[in-house]
Amino acid sequence: MSRDEGLKIVYSTLFQLIGSVKLKGWCIHMVCLQGEGSFTYGGRPFHVKKHDAVVINAPHQVNVSGQSEDLKVEILAAPQDFLSNQLPANNYGIGGSISLYDNPVITLSAEDAEKLVRDIHNIRDRIEDTGHLFYRELIGGLALPLIYDLFYFHAKNRAPIFATDRSMYVVKELMALLESGRSKKYREVAYYAGQLNVSVKYLSNTVKRQTGNSVTYYIDRFTVPMIKEYLEKSTLSIVQIAEEMNFATLSYFSRYVTRHLGMSPKAYRKSLAPK
Repeated sequence: MSRDEGLKIVYSTLFQLIGSVKLKGWCIHMVCLQGEGSFTYGGRPFHVKKHDAVVINAPHQVNVSGQSEDLKVEILAAPQDFLSNQLPANNYGIGGSISLYDNPVITLSAEDAEKLVRDIHNIRDRIEDTGHLFYRELIGGLALPLIYDLFYFHAKNRAPIFATDRSMYVVKELMALLESGRSKKYREVAYYAGQLNVSVKYLSNTVKRQTGNSVTYYIDRFTVPMIKEYLEKSTLSIVQIAEEMNFATLSYFSRYVTRHLGMSPKAYRKSLAPK
């Protein structure tokens, strides 16, 4: 594990790690090199074999149920917020994460499995380099090939992401609202429930059941990149950005940014300045 207090990354060869309760809020990426293993995820059984990749967004919902004696895996785990912040809001990852919650196993070719292992090793080899002046950016940059390769492997092996039943229709429409930029002004679950003509309880329960994440998680997932773009590129002051994004007070905006970016808006802007 990284010694950097601001960013934790875990590399492991222990299959049981995919069910670690301590990694709640993290995303786990695993590739099977040989042997077989089995686990339940969200109460559903899954089986993994050689050249399978596994992506777990809710490790606290995993129970490892068995493995062969010759099982060998490589695992890389990182906080979901950190990985999500490497990408723009409108990307394949939103729908992909929903599909992967339904089935986290991706069958790979031998060639694709080798690519994934290389992606993992590139990050593994720099985890302990915490003295690097741009450590967070370094690891974020190395994570992008892993993320985009998984997007590609997933897209090649899966049917369309959204099903046609009522519950998945609601999830799809929620994502459409968020992709349109609504979270710039509206970040209350009640607003989206009203737009979809459902109750807050129904929307919350449906999204949680279908994706493993809360409605607020997805609202934040679309909001944070907007804030980063303003802080990185805009000539607006921090007060003006808070007003532009409809935050009730500057202090609330500062707390929101600190919670999601690990530092205050002022500190984040300062971190972008050439050193």
